[in-house]
Amino acid sequence: MTKERRADIAVIGGGLGGCAAALAAARSGKRVVLTEETAWIGGQLTSQAVPPDEHPWIERFGCTRSYRELREAIRGYYHDRFPLTERARAEARLNPGSGNVSRICHEPRAALAALQGMLAPYVHAGRLIVLTEHVPVSAETDGDVVRSVRVRSKRTGDETVIAASYVLDATECGDLLPMTGTEYVTGAESVRETGEPHALAGAADPSDMQAITYCFAMDFIPGADYTIARPAMYEFWRGYKPAFWPYPLLGWTVPLPWSMEPHHKTLFPQPGDNEWISLWLYRRILDRGHFVQGLYESDVTLVNWPQNDYWLGPVIDVAEAERVRHLEAAKQLSLSLLYWMQTEAPRPDGKAGYPGLRLRPDVVGTEDGLAMAPYIRESRRIRAEFTVLEQHISADSRQGAALAEPFADSVGLGSYRLDLHPSTSGRAYVDLATLPFQLPLGCLIPVRMDNLLPACKNIGTTHVTNGCYRLHPVEWNVGEAAGLLAAFCLERQCRPRDVRAGAELFEDYRSLLHANGVETHWPAMMEAEA
Repeated sequence: MTKERRADIAVIGGGLGGCAAALAAARSGKRVVLTEETAWIGGQLTSQAVPPDEHPWIERFGCTRSYRELREAIRGYYHDRFPLTERARAEARLNPGSGNVSRICHEPRAALAALQGMLAPYVHAGRLIVLTEHVPVSAETDGDVVRSVRVRSKRTGDETVIAASYVLDATECGDLLPMTGTEYVTGAESVRETGEPHALAGAADPSDMQAITYCFAMDFIPGADYTIARPAMYEFWRGYKPAFWPYPLLGWTVPLPWSMEPHHKTLFPQPGDNEWISLWLYRRILDRGHFVQGLYESDVTLVNWPQNDYWLGPVIDVAEAERVRHLEAAKQLSLSLLYWMQTEAPRPDGKAGYPGLRLRPDVVGTEDGLAMAPYIRESRRIRAEFTVLEQHISADSRQGAALAEPFADSVGLGSYRLDLHPSTSGRAYVDLATLPFQLPLGCLIPVRMDNLLPACKNIGTTHVTNGCYRLHPVEWNVGEAAGLLAAFCLERQCRPRDVRAGAELFEDYRSLLHANGVETHWPAMMEAEA
């Protein structure tokens, strides 16, 4: 059966960018349909189970007001509902997991509840329709305009045709780009194309993409045995040693991304070690010490580590059988890592294995215990009116500067060390210092399409610069800027490229961004402190 829906704005993909876009458009009074392939909206924070990666100023500036609202709603989830200790309740900036990767490490379900709460007023008002477990299957276009997108329910097989004045691609892999004939790029560009110092020296490689990861949550019950069944690919992964890795992949020694020198990790913190040695603390999402005694048996940590990055092949623009094969192999890697830790991992006491490690399917909402979706670091990327290059943002390229290259058409901010994980061509890490950067409107404008906008990781970056534009607050900012841009263009009866090209239109649009709490410039004090 085929249904039809009409909206002002269709947002296809319900990750962080999609949620931000839908929220911004609905707050602007537009009728919005938001679709999501998995059962949970929220993408990186929920269905992919990736605690936020953020810059050091995130609590004060450098993100949008609505992203800050999301963070506070997550904290409020714990403050309002959970029996916290007096000390934890007194912490205005509670870090639920006390993980050291973020100031707000938390469970995926906390982010899901916060996002659903933010969207709830517009869902209740009938202004926003959310269709979970719906995957895009085709699109109808008319020249440079997308007329509709067809999505299919994964539960029933029924299809819905969504016709909209604007279509935002917030899918994790940029799935609408090939469906709509939108010009796009994949993989790694060459130095000849971009001039980037860390682009490929030879020809571009469209299939050279960053590793994906199937994350999982686990806790630890000493004296118990929760060993999982031996994974089908365990022997392969147990013996696998990448050429650039110091020892077998399943081990405690990993390369430092910026130097490739061997770096020994431990599972649990040991006396005298700094906090970054322990993988348990790295992405811990629940610290039972924050809660009344007896509520939790254990802390809960999230496994998104170097050892379960999968790079043996891409999952974008390959045959379906190959895509499925790589996804299954990535799952097998994560399960093999867990099994190795439970059975063979060396321990400081000279013994082997931690059978008390318990996979927590309930934390990620699945039966197999792995996240609902893989963490996709690199998407298809639009061919944009402007592409952000390494030279714009790297500290080496802008020696002496405090900030990345300023963009006159800035519509947001971000800051993160350029962090390229090993890629499907067998290349090792590329890890570079960057400067706090801006999000230029030009990288949201396709070179040809008039009513399709990227709202996720599919903006005009390169393989290299994607490495720092893919993080949680930046993706949110991309989605929010795209949602407000679509709403603005509907009001003004203009095209997104007209907004960028017209000084008066652009200033009106940027005023709208500022009114909605979108920061477009870093504080002057950051320049002064250089």
